Order: sequence, then structure tokens, then C-alpha cells
Amino acid sequence: KSSPANYERREVLRKTWAKERWHKGVWIRRLFISGTSDVGYEKERLNKLLQLEQQEFGDILQWDFSDTFYNLTLKQILFLEWMERSCPKAHFLFNGDDDVFANTNNMVEYLQSLEGNDGSKHLFAGHLIQYVGPIRTVESKYFVPVQVHESNSYPPYCGGGGFLLSGFSA
Repeated sequence: KSSPANYERREVLRKTWAKERWHKGVWIRRLFISGTSDVGYEKERLNKLLQLEQQEFGDILQWDFSDTFYNLTLKQILFLEWMERSCPKAHFLFNGDDDVFANTNNMVEYLQSLEGNDGSKHLFAGHLIQYVGPIRTVESKYFVPVQVHESNSYPPYCGGGGFLLSGFSA
């Protein structure tokens, strides 16, 4: 996941762990998913820059919604729907933020070590978060009102900068 203004981060990833390449017989492919930024001139300027970046690298997926913290769920759902339609033969995918490091070579080796899972069975791996609940402090950007989530605890979930999915789970 990336935001429209994060060109420098995308450039670093293209040259490091997200570099497209073969590793142990597996093609590692990269895509950046994004919404739009701001309104008016800034939106026009960044959209034009993203179009140029897409023409050069062919690795940008952009939807027409405001790319904000509060729309991360929308961004994720749109991406998974796109994956299902456009990449039905993808065995696995890593979905990560543009400010994380991921050892994609280790991921390939881990996935190849799984017996009986070529992407056709469920797999969801990431940083497991458990025994936490919603933040009720109104001033917090993470505030969750009781009307949205009544319980004072969340079920275990994968959070943080990224997660690994099988094509089946995606």
C-alpha cells in the first residue's frame, strides 16, 4: 500500500526488497495500491505524477477515493477484489505498507517449505495481535465508539505493516 505523495518510498522498494525478480523458480511481482490525494490542484498534480510513474514502471493501481487513514479498509477491499478478478492464478501475495521491510526471499522459501499448500488452501500470516481492545479516547485517531464495536476486546488479528495470503484466502 502506498499514498500518492510517497514516490521516494516506492523508489526505494523498487530497488530493494520489492524488486521484481526470480527467486528459487518463483517470479516476485510488485504492485503499489493507492487512492487519490487532497482536492483541486494538489490532486491533479499528484495524479499526473502517478500516471507518469505508472507509464514508466507499470506497477501502480489507483482508485478514485481519498487516500486517508480512514479509507484503509476500502483500499484493502478494492485491492483484494482486483486480485481475484485480475490475478486468479496468483498462488500467494504479500500486502505491505510502503514504510516496511519484508524479506521476500525468506517468504518464498517459507512458502515452498509448506507441505500440501501451493496457494490452493487457506493461509493468512502476519504479526498476530491479541488481548487488545478498542481505544475509547475520543481524541485518538484510533477511537472506536461503542456503537461500532460493543465488546472491550477484539478477536485475534494480524495487524501492522503487512501480511501474507494464499491466493485461495485472498
